[in-house]
Amino acid sequence: MVGIKVREGESIEEALRRFKRGCERDGILQEIKRREFYKPPSVVRKEKLAEARRRKSRKYYKKY
Repeated sequence: MVGIKVREGESIEEALRRFKRGCERDGILQEIKRREFYKPPSVVRKEKLAEARRRKSRKYYKKY
């Protein structure tokens, strides 16, 4: 949970910017996007395997 305290003499825009940075650092937006729609376990498994294949092929072609 991201929480900030507005500093003495700090504008709302600056505090909001710090809050957004904290949310980004904690990965809150990615988590919200990930949970937005339900994915069956089979689809999650297939996506995970596809990502592993992509990483492996990138690693292979990076050598050459």
